[in-house]
Amino acid sequence: MAKDRSLVRASDIGAWAFCNRAWWLANVQQAEHENPAVFVRGDAAHAAHGQAVTQAGRLQRIGLWLLLAGIGLGGLLLVVWLLTG
Repeated sequence: MAKDRSLVRASDIGAWAFCNRAWWLANVQQAEHENPAVFVRGDAAHAAHGQAVTQAGRLQRIGLWLLLAGIGLGGLLLVVWLLTG
């Protein structure tokens, strides 16, 4: 996946602040890191976290719809109870 060069990521800022030469080598010169397994684990961890965030958002929307449906049903039952009361 190609990096969107119009975005400045927090990780890029942190990497540049830690060692601007290392950032330049990795991002401008495309030099390989001496321990690429670290990046593979990091990519996997970030992908898993992204999936968890997506799932949490989905569950939150489902919960909101269920809450609204419950409020609507409760309102309908209240109207029926008041009219038949």
